[in-house]
Amino acid sequence: MTRVLVVDDSQFFRTVVGNALSDADYDVETADTGTEAVEIVRDAAFDPDVVTMDVEMPDMNGIAAVERIMAATPTPVIMASAYTDTGAEATLDALEAGAIDFLQKPDGSGSRNIAHFVDDLREKIDRLDDVDVSSLAEVRPTSSETRSESTVRSASHSDASPRSRSHSPAARADRSSPSTVGTAGTTSRGETAVESIAPADLETDTDAQRTAAAVPERSDDPASAVSLDSADDGTRGPTIVVGASTGGPKIVERLLQRLPIGLDATVLIVQHMPADFTGRFADRLDAMGPYAVSEAGDGDRVGPGEAVVAPGSAHLEIGADFGDSLRVRLDEARRDYGIQPAIDVTMETAADRVDGPLCGVVLTGMGDDGAAGIEAIKAAGGRTIAQDEATSPVFGIPCQAIETGCVDSVAPAPEIVDEIIAAFADATPEPDPNPDPDAKAGDRDD
Repeated sequence: MTRVLVVDDSQFFRTVVGNALSDADYDVETADTGTEAVEIVRDAAFDPDVVTMDVEMPDMNGIAAVERIMAATPTPVIMASAYTDTGAEATLDALEAGAIDFLQKPDGSGSRNIAHFVDDLREKIDRLDDVDVSSLAEVRPTSSETRSESTVRSASHSDASPRSRSHSPAARADRSSPSTVGTAGTTSRGETAVESIAPADLETDTDAQRTAAAVPERSDDPASAVSLDSADDGTRGPTIVVGASTGGPKIVERLLQRLPIGLDATVLIVQHMPADFTGRFADRLDAMGPYAVSEAGDGDRVGPGEAVVAPGSAHLEIGADFGDSLRVRLDEARRDYGIQPAIDVTMETAADRVDGPLCGVVLTGMGDDGAAGIEAIKAAGGRTIAQDEATSPVFGIPCQAIETGCVDSVAPAPEIVDEIIAAFADATPEPDPNPDPDAKAGDRDD
């Protein structure tokens, strides 16, 4: 019998959810504070298989409780999040602290009631049977440190939102860093010649990185100069499509922090997440690293040094390739993929419409979304990478992709950026057999 610990300071919520789970043959214990939850998890007498955790509670909030649980007795934690901006931000902090997943509480509108919440919770609990939380139970900053850093980063962006910030080559140069540099030249489909690009350490000092990025001077040393040639001459570096689900947000954050800005990559991120959360997630990614990140909007153009996150309310499609940038489209009507946004949609349209080097990356998550997309990218001549089982909290998505036989490399989470760089390295540029001396970047109409 699956043991579930329900943690919430609302007696009504604890009782209703606890009774519903008990009626469904789960062994249930409850707690009304984070402190009590930590004590119950540490006590071998109950030893819960899964914990559902409220975010805001007296005495010790859910984020601090998750940190202590993951540090002492790693256990799958599902956060119960409120429909508020504050609730969304706190939930993302909890995922950073090691929570495996989250559910939104009923918002009182009638469209989502407690019965819906319990049904969704049961489905998540049942699908966490094979979850491995060891990869999420690593040393991390305390919640107070996380919130403090987030506040500083938010203040530094108060004069410009991600959607309004300039995406010009000069603006991208300002976001570069000496630790993520190199030169890139496009070759045949799926390959880019890359020299002297060294990924930043996993625990990148973002503040130092941004301080360096604020100085737009170029070095005369080729080994430390950021190449923006691909942006300046109308061509584009590699396009990278990243797909993830359960357990993915933290790994996506680390990947984008480490991805060298000198690679001149255009990044498309599909993280299974409700619509109320994807915008906040994009803001966090934007604040954490050198790439300019925003939630995708219909008709947006994204180019080197930029990334977009698929909104939780729509599929993210590649509409057109303009050489210096991609036009993206949003499709809210398609329901044939079983999940929205679907990794497969973004990868398949990228495989069909991206002309330059292309790489598909699938990370931790439940289900098989992304497998067809990986097949499409491979068939189009792109490179494909999957996260390995040992570092995947949930190995469903990577496993299904690997089983297609179309994955070029399987790597642990900390080495995926290295694999991305390697995918585009050691290639000899192939000259255009029919160059047009009068052609100019951006000549094509929108």
